[in-house]
Amino acid sequence: MSDERESLLEFPCSFPLKIIGLAGDAMARGVLEVVLRHAPDFDAATMETRSSSAGRYLSLTCTINATSRAQLDALYRELSSHPLVTMVL
Repeated sequence: MSDERESLLEFPCSFPLKIIGLAGDAMARGVLEVVLRHAPDFDAATMETRSSSAGRYLSLTCTINATSRAQLDALYRELSSHPLVTMVL
């Protein structure tokens, strides 16, 4: 039986990931390392950053070329377990 979630996406596709965590260069560098491990063709220059109003948190948007559900699942797992990442959407 096919997983219903797989039928919602057709691969390859452009897939935006929003990663929120504690502000700082270390968070952005760490996220970029993880993203490049799973999506080596990701262009770091396209990563969008936005600080929270108080400057405590940083939101990063990385739009990758997703090739499979397994790739996305592994990327979400690794990003979610990163110590500086609070949330992955």
